[in-house]
Amino acid sequence: MPQPPVFDVLGVGFGPSNLALAIAVTEYNAAARPEDVVTAHFLERQPRFGWHRGMLLDDATMQVSFLKDLVTLRNPTSPFSFLNYLHGQGRLVDFVNHKNLFPLRVEFHDYFEWAAGQVDDLVSYDHDVVSVRPVVEDGVVTHFDVGSRTSSGEVEVRRARNLVLATGLRASLPDGVEPSERVWHNRDFLHRVEALTDPRRLVVVGAGQSGAEVTAYLHERFRGAEVCAVFARYGYSPADDSSFANRIFDPGAVDDYYAAPEDVKRKLMGYHANTNYAVVDNDLIADLYRRVYREKVLGVRRLRVLNLSRVAELVESADGVRVTVESLSSGEREVLEADAVVCATGYREADPMDLLGELAGRCRRDAEGRLRVGRDYRVCTDDDVSGGLYLQGGTEHTHGISSSLLSNTSVRVAEILSSVLARREAAVPSQPAYAATGR
Repeated sequence: MPQPPVFDVLGVGFGPSNLALAIAVTEYNAAARPEDVVTAHFLERQPRFGWHRGMLLDDATMQVSFLKDLVTLRNPTSPFSFLNYLHGQGRLVDFVNHKNLFPLRVEFHDYFEWAAGQVDDLVSYDHDVVSVRPVVEDGVVTHFDVGSRTSSGEVEVRRARNLVLATGLRASLPDGVEPSERVWHNRDFLHRVEALTDPRRLVVVGAGQSGAEVTAYLHERFRGAEVCAVFARYGYSPADDSSFANRIFDPGAVDDYYAAPEDVKRKLMGYHANTNYAVVDNDLIADLYRRVYREKVLGVRRLRVLNLSRVAELVESADGVRVTVESLSSGEREVLEADAVVCATGYREADPMDLLGELAGRCRRDAEGRLRVGRDYRVCTDDDVSGGLYLQGGTEHTHGISSSLLSNTSVRVAEILSSVLARREAAVPSQPAYAATGR
């Protein structure tokens, strides 16, 4: 049997994280000697690049600065920067005049697509990774054979010295709720909302940014419908994006978190959860409150906020969804006959170990059963595994809040690439490690 193609780095998933890694590899190779070039390839199940397409609302903005793009914190002179993208689109001066650090989400997605198009020779789309098998030489796992199924059903195998898993997030629905034609996760919002025709009532579950955005969108678009926002909190909580709190997303904060004792890690997550989890931009909170108050003045109540409540039951019929909402304080129940229910109930990290088969048993875990991960994002394995397994995501317990966020992406991929190169130094002793500054 012929040997499959061999790569120094093989990435599973091609969202922003592995896209940033592909760019880092491309920039490194452009300056490297031929014998030092890093061979890399990426596998993506989607037919083309896409990042939360179902929530690319026209007026939704990013919640991180444009300077935290795919490259700038690693290499401010990179041609793959958001500013260079704007220059190429003829919008750089207009953006500067806008005096805004936070671009439209749809614009940043276009930037991602623009960047992905420049490294598309490194990625195979429509490839669903179905297996990872160890390649053993003299009792040591030196490589990984990765099988991926194409849209036509054919399975292709590639061999890697290092595997970078960026398997992304999975939509999380309330217990017992299954997606259907009338019950969706907000991940699919724009793909499903077009099917609504003159709805009478719509229900949105969730108090985070996505829930607030969906509520505002439905209320604006369907002027004849009642929109009910249901959540357990007393009100939408504002995101803390103050300057000092934002330091939790700094590259240096990863070092602090990683080195901290477990009890300090828990405290840090508790202190600063309101920078990222189930929180809403202040401007959007104020806008929704204005709408509620305006309707109260006018006597036409179309936006209802059912706070301190939960969805106790969902029953679908041919005509709609019967939603039973229970007050957490009094236990009283109200039944809402709705045309559709949108669950803006967050995401959970995909377990990368599901792909690894027998290799998962060679990965070390801590006392709580979580993966042990090195500072360089490499999974700690048995001594007889020399191939590198790296994670982009699934490392919040070791690296903190920014472990899978855009805030630290460009620096994170530099650290992963630096680790790959440093571990190759025995074979190429003159090769310097790739510094996080990109210099």
